[in-house]
Amino acid sequence: MDSGLWTLELLGVFFSLTACLCSLVTLMLPRWLTLSTELLPTESFQLGLWETCVVQDIGVTECRPYDSLLGLPSDIRLARILMCATLATGLIGLLFAIPGIYLVNSCRRTENFEAKRTLKMLGGIFSVITGVLGLVPVSYVAHLTVLRFFDESVPSVVPRWEFGDALFFGWTAGGLHLAAGFLLVTSCLFLQDETCSLHQSIALNRARPEQSPRRRTEYV
Repeated sequence: MDSGLWTLELLGVFFSLTACLCSLVTLMLPRWLTLSTELLPTESFQLGLWETCVVQDIGVTECRPYDSLLGLPSDIRLARILMCATLATGLIGLLFAIPGIYLVNSCRRTENFEAKRTLKMLGGIFSVITGVLGLVPVSYVAHLTVLRFFDESVPSVVPRWEFGDALFFGWTAGGLHLAAGFLLVTSCLFLQDETCSLHQSIALNRARPEQSPRRRTEYV
């Protein structure tokens, strides 16, 4: 197997694993949106998918979880559902991709790579789906935030929410998932049917050279 395909496979799995970690950080980080106002310069507010936090300038952070899912704003509720689905599909794709790479299982006598190609292809497809699912909630929340920030009907003295760190983690995770899916699918398209070469067995019992029969010596 070409070493270039190994590189594509390993990069795809590495990107997928990194994207899953970024998706987990995006899901759990309570900094999807941030707000600070001149009326309270010593405090800033953070909005996440699971809780809201108040951060004081002395380093004290106080967080309060949401009471119910149905009482959330529609964008936060949708983002929470889609991010949970993103993390689940990303892990499924990773579980498909890891057994499908060439370096995981040792070769056997007449092993073809149909099963590996199928697993790896499924891992790439799930990575692409995960990337789309991860980009939708962060982009939707960012779009609504931009619209509300530049809303002229709201007085300028009213504080406005701005982008938090979690949105950038979400965009990074979505891009990495798409890159991982592209690499895995590409490695499948260039993978040829092969059989693993077997080491020729060495005979343990080598044929001994025939020895000439002992000549009888007669002693007189």
